[in-house]
Amino acid sequence: MREWIGVAIAIISSSLGGTAAAVTRYLVGDADPITLAILRWGIGIACVLPIALLLRVKWPPRRDWLAVAALGVGFFGLFFVLYNIAMGYTTAARASLALSTLPLQTMVVGAVLGVEALTVRKTIGVCVAILGVFAALASGLAAAPAGAWRGELIMTAAVLCMAFYNVWSRPFIQRSSALGFLAVGMGAGAASLVLVGLATGHVAVLASFGAPQWIAGVYLGIAGGALAFILWVVALQHATPTRVATTMAVNPIAAALLATQLVGEPITTSLVAGLIAVFAGIWVATTEGGARKPRAA
Repeated sequence: MREWIGVAIAIISSSLGGTAAAVTRYLVGDADPITLAILRWGIGIACVLPIALLLRVKWPPRRDWLAVAALGVGFFGLFFVLYNIAMGYTTAARASLALSTLPLQTMVVGAVLGVEALTVRKTIGVCVAILGVFAALASGLAAAPAGAWRGELIMTAAVLCMAFYNVWSRPFIQRSSALGFLAVGMGAGAASLVLVGLATGHVAVLASFGAPQWIAGVYLGIAGGALAFILWVVALQHATPTRVATTMAVNPIAAALLATQLVGEPITTSLVAGLIAVFAGIWVATTEGGARKPRAA
């Protein structure tokens, strides 16, 4: 498969992630960040694990299990708790714009770790996308909720977890399979969240959910959890970490469109302008001719 197919798969994944942001914003008033993470990844692993067993996927070799589990705890555990905290302070669209700093952080982490070489065109594309993000956030402050900057700052800092996950995942996926790698990591993250939830009483919050909350939660786990991340790790299998991460720029579009319906969030002109810049950056970063396949870590 060519890299552009990996990018296309990542765009679908990022779109599902954007709808999950809107659903998280809808649920954030009914559950705390840990409970939301338990709901998303408990349902997620309940979908992913049977599929992996049924397809008899290639699992990570025994020597990789500890590292894959650690990546899963850091990403599906720590990152998504911070993600849910951020959603409590700002809108789904603005949080997703902050999440769009992922390509810049992935590019820097990949370069520092020597996994993916920087090119001038790729750097320009990512920088254009990131400038669009910051311009949209800055110009839209007047319409943002009070204290929205806290959520956007938390999200931007949390994205570093995902950047390392993107860069470090590829060699483990290559030694096993996308679905086998995902099942082990997601399972470790979900298990750690459930243990914390049981110890702190957060799991009990789920008993107060009504039908609307459960419908939203099931969507969050299946579409925003299992399906989105099956596609994400498949994309990482076929395209470079930075190019996959750059597709995160479509996340705010899906988040904004659904959030207008679920929680009445407005779509502002600054958001639209920022998204245009983001898409321009994606095009620049992903249309580099003659790019050589990156070496495995």
